[in-house]
Amino acid sequence: MNVVLIIAIALGTLMVGLGLGYFLRTWQERQEVGAARSRADILLAEAKREAEAILQKAEARRRDMELQARDEILRLRREVEQELQARRRELQREEERWQRRWDEIERKQEQLQRREQNLQQREQALAAKEAEVDSLHQQAMARLEEVAQLTQEEARQRLLAQVEQEARQDMARIVRQMEAEARAEGERRARKILASVMQRIASETVAELTTSVVPLPSDDMKGRIIGRSGRNIRAFEQLTGVEVIVDDTPEAVTLSSFDPVRREIARRALTKLVTDGRIHPTQIEKVVEQEKAEVERIIQEAGEEAVYEVGVVGLHPEVIKMLGRLKFRTSYGQNQLHHAIETAKLAAMLAAELGADVNVAKTAGLLHDIGKAMDHNAEGPHALVGAKFLERYGVDPRVVHAVAAHHHDIEQETLEDVIVEVADALSGARPGARRESLEEYIKRVQALEDIARSFDGVAECYALQAGREIRVIVKPDAVDDYALAKLAHEITKAIETNLKFTGQIQVTVIREKRAISHARPSGGANAHNGNRQRKS
Repeated sequence: MNVVLIIAIALGTLMVGLGLGYFLRTWQERQEVGAARSRADILLAEAKREAEAILQKAEARRRDMELQARDEILRLRREVEQELQARRRELQREEERWQRRWDEIERKQEQLQRREQNLQQREQALAAKEAEVDSLHQQAMARLEEVAQLTQEEARQRLLAQVEQEARQDMARIVRQMEAEARAEGERRARKILASVMQRIASETVAELTTSVVPLPSDDMKGRIIGRSGRNIRAFEQLTGVEVIVDDTPEAVTLSSFDPVRREIARRALTKLVTDGRIHPTQIEKVVEQEKAEVERIIQEAGEEAVYEVGVVGLHPEVIKMLGRLKFRTSYGQNQLHHAIETAKLAAMLAAELGADVNVAKTAGLLHDIGKAMDHNAEGPHALVGAKFLERYGVDPRVVHAVAAHHHDIEQETLEDVIVEVADALSGARPGARRESLEEYIKRVQALEDIARSFDGVAECYALQAGREIRVIVKPDAVDDYALAKLAHEITKAIETNLKFTGQIQVTVIREKRAISHARPSGGANAHNGNRQRKS
């Protein structure tokens, strides 16, 4: 019984505790909800106040923007109205101007109408007068036919025949008179032009020169030039093709050769050898090769200077180089490069006087004798040889034709062709331009060398002692020792058959074979030096 009571009490206490706990929890939750609602009401009130402040600011800004927009609209409206007023004034002025022009056009149209009416009246009057004139003319012609007893056609035929006969006689007389006047005037103008052109040209006179003198520091140098047993002078003459004359002239030796290129190479080489002091066959060969290259450079510069002096542009470098070779060529003693420059200047002045193409005439005058600088193996007249060479390097066809035609190897077709021929003749025919004796000598010596070159196996040949000796150098692989005497005999017979000369000509044939090697240091020892053998 007690247990049940205890359990009942415990259960009652538990139910009371649970009810009390529930009541306390519910009360606490209500308190929290009330506090949350209070805070929410406070935040909502603050949010409302902030929203009202923002709305007030936005409303104030909107009102400011509306005022600014109204001001801007008013300003733009005033500007547009001012621009419209200016446009209206401008259009009004333009309308007034066009109205004035329209009034003027209408006034001119009225004047034209009045003039047209006057012209119509005049045309009517003229037509009436023409009809009256035709009537009077017919009456006069009928009266004339009645008096002359000829019809109008017969009278016209007789009159035309008489007028034609008289006109033919007058025309023939005038033609003869004009031909005579033209011939006289042409001769007078030609003489005047030629005299004027020749007076404007100032050129050097020709001087015959086949020798060059090389000064020496002392006469002892002559012995070094000759060398032991004459080996130095023989090597020098063989390499240059120039005769070295060592005579009693104090402190000087003379170089003699008909070819100015060889003579210049020899002069420069010997001067350099004398200055250096080392004179032996190896050094001679080295110096001669250097001077040959230097003379080639001089030839190139001479061609460039000639082109610059005359004022010709656009030539191929090979043409300029070939032109420079004329510096060492002569014709009847006249230097061919000077002759070419002189001919170009004469041709340019003649072309300017006659109204021809100055550039074509000038260029053709400068290049007209370029064939003389070509190798002796080129066949044909120098005019055609030079023309083919120029054509190969793209020179103007008019220039090529003038060069080919300046000696009438082809027919002359243009005024420039004739001008080049005349300029060439003027340059060669002026006083002091040419001498015949030197040219004949050069031709004879050149023919002597050409005969020797015509044989197989000949490498080089040089005419020495004014053509009294010909020195022939053969290719050692083409001609052996046993054929030397036979070749010398054949060259001698060919000279006797084809060349006219007095006295005797010595023919010397040289065969030289060289073996060259270069020594290089190897382990302190030197290899063998190259040796040289000469057989002649």
